[in-house]
Amino acid sequence: MPKLYSQIREAFDISIAHDGDNGRANLTHFLHCHMNGVSKYFRPEAVKFLDNWYKENQVVPWPAEDFLGIEWDVPFPPVTKAKFSFIDLFAGIGGIRLAYHNLGGRCVFSSEWNKFAKVTYERNFGEVPFGDITSFDEKGIPDHDLLVAGFPCQPFSIAGVSKKAALGRQHGFLDKTQGTLFFDIARILREKRPKAFMLENVKNLLSHDKGKTFAVIAGTLDDLGYSITYKVLDGKHFVPQHRERIFIVGFRSDVAPSNEFEFPQLEGIPKRLIDILEPSPESKYTLTAHLWNYLQGYAAKHKAKGNGFGFGMTDLEGISRTLSARYYKDGSEILIPQAGKGPRRLTPRECARIQGFPDSFQIPVSDTQAYKQFGNSVVVPLVQAVGEKIVKELSRINELCKTQSAVC
Repeated sequence: MPKLYSQIREAFDISIAHDGDNGRANLTHFLHCHMNGVSKYFRPEAVKFLDNWYKENQVVPWPAEDFLGIEWDVPFPPVTKAKFSFIDLFAGIGGIRLAYHNLGGRCVFSSEWNKFAKVTYERNFGEVPFGDITSFDEKGIPDHDLLVAGFPCQPFSIAGVSKKAALGRQHGFLDKTQGTLFFDIARILREKRPKAFMLENVKNLLSHDKGKTFAVIAGTLDDLGYSITYKVLDGKHFVPQHRERIFIVGFRSDVAPSNEFEFPQLEGIPKRLIDILEPSPESKYTLTAHLWNYLQGYAAKHKAKGNGFGFGMTDLEGISRTLSARYYKDGSEILIPQAGKGPRRLTPRECARIQGFPDSFQIPVSDTQAYKQFGNSVVVPLVQAVGEKIVKELSRINELCKTQSAVC
């Protein structure tokens, strides 16, 4: 009988990159949630997965409950005495989860479609996220205090909305956001009614499609009964990287009629890039002579045309440009100068550090996948600073509910 989570991972091939039927997601969620009253959401499918696996592998079965006393030998095990519960949508590799984990939160549901990101997520948290959220029934998601999501930016078509308006028919967020991933956030908010949410996105969300995209988002959240506050914040206050992102924070209007949330004041001296560099990176991270010559020629050509395209040779005493998911291609946006030879790109571990991930965060995937994953992730300590304010407001709301016997 397995005593460690790593033994369960090995026994049931949990570390594989594909979980098409969500069987391993249900099993790991069941293991995580047995102490917080929501395991009922995952137990039936977890048992089905185990039964099928035992039959296919001709193994004498263990009862599902026998797994519940395991030791979590993962970098970030479940919080035992949680201050609040949350769900993690469009989870990536778990940057937002890590921030709220550090604040004492217990994640009761996670979802991510990219199979390689799920590998990294599972290795660090011992949980396989569910797959495509667009096909997941919102009723199957446990109740939670807080919804967090770093959702993709997409345009909203107003054609159907305009047609309904012309016909004098009512329309709501189902019409405005159908076909976008924000729609899935909206339908979950409508069904589960968490007290609060935090959404993170690129700062251009404000101006996307001439402001129409953000207007639909804000209007939808208001229609759902949430009072929102938003602000663009820069991760440079925590890591040596210029990375601006918009944070949208909302609280249910019926439990927080006077939304007192304020974003943190970000001050202090930024870290230097040199402080996060590895002392002896492998030579494979140095650009080839061919690639370096190409980047210099490309930059010179665009400079002659008056364009700003080119590589980013970084000042080691300063901060870098924004790390992007395309960094795996040539590393051109953040190049590290080297004495006596061409520049190099950041290593995957340095990419983790420039996003504020601790060195205990494991990187089980290839360099190419790691570059994509950290480029798509968040500045963990910035999210945590915002989260600290949210958790403080949640505590205030909970106290208010106790004194006023409110339905929360």
